[in-house]
Amino acid sequence: MINTQKNPNKLRLIMPELILLEPEHFETAKNITYQVFDELQQWQIYLNALASLGFIQWLQEYFPEQQISQTQPSNDNCNYIQLDKFKLCLIATENLLDELVNIPEYTINEAETTAHLYVVIEVLEEQAELIIRGILRYDQITAYINISGIHSSNNYYQIPLSVFDIEPNHIIFYCRFLDVDAIPLPELKLFHPKNNLSQSLQTNKTKLSQWLQGIFLDEWQSITALVNSEMSLALNIRNSSEGVKRGKIINLGISLGNYHVVLLISIQEESEEKIRVLIQLHPSGEAKFLRPNLKLTLLSKLGKSLCEVTSRSQDNYIQVNPFHGEKGKQFSVEVSLDNIKIKEDFEI
Repeated sequence: MINTQKNPNKLRLIMPELILLEPEHFETAKNITYQVFDELQQWQIYLNALASLGFIQWLQEYFPEQQISQTQPSNDNCNYIQLDKFKLCLIATENLLDELVNIPEYTINEAETTAHLYVVIEVLEEQAELIIRGILRYDQITAYINISGIHSSNNYYQIPLSVFDIEPNHIIFYCRFLDVDAIPLPELKLFHPKNNLSQSLQTNKTKLSQWLQGIFLDEWQSITALVNSEMSLALNIRNSSEGVKRGKIINLGISLGNYHVVLLISIQEESEEKIRVLIQLHPSGEAKFLRPNLKLTLLSKLGKSLCEVTSRSQDNYIQVNPFHGEKGKQFSVEVSLDNIKIKEDFEI
């Protein structure tokens, strides 16, 4: 539900766009946080999920025919939304009492994580409200950093809220009337910090070779925790020779009734440099079958479709063709249903 407030005096404390959160938003956000065991990360992921769900609903009122995709909520304060060719970075925060917006530096300095628009969303959880506090284009935010000479602190840029455009309707204007090339994004990385765990987490790139060392991100769990017991037993018997198996809950969004599926990845080391990868999609919980027309797509590093399968009625799982890859090779997996798309990035 959207409520527009008039703001004749343009006071910053009275924002023109208020998004009311629905009960299903909270339910979905809680389900997402249940995948994370680190309590320190849970709250930010919860805020990110609320911001994404409410903002996507707001966008869908203006772009009902457009496909809107999103990343899984991260444990930093940002999420990414894709509207047609426009990439939006949502910065979720509880409050802006100091009038400063903390933006992770990798979202500006790393080519693969930059966005055309940066949208600041204040999450008022107790009031069940979101406030769009401001927007900046990529070219505007980089110009401000260069002119002001500010440096990142603890891997964040602190941008004054006063720098941001407070008119949320400009988001609609940009995405509807502006050519995406009018906001050029960098093609090459400006910085490549080594051993940046935060960066690898936030870009959702899962390093599969680490699984062979027993290193897993929290969201990748054992299959027994994610699928029904009958399916879990069948998987263990069928893939008893496989090396390592882990699954992740994929939430396909509130418009699909909080529909969850399990992305299952199985890897087996075949040599010092080569790993066999098997990718499957399963129903979650006690469900026995996938919904029909659910698509599982294997993408190259550049986004080219390499293999795609579509579920039929009473399919209890689907999978793309197994493949072998050398350590360091990158690929993506996309799960989609109707106009909802979720992409996960991997490195062998």
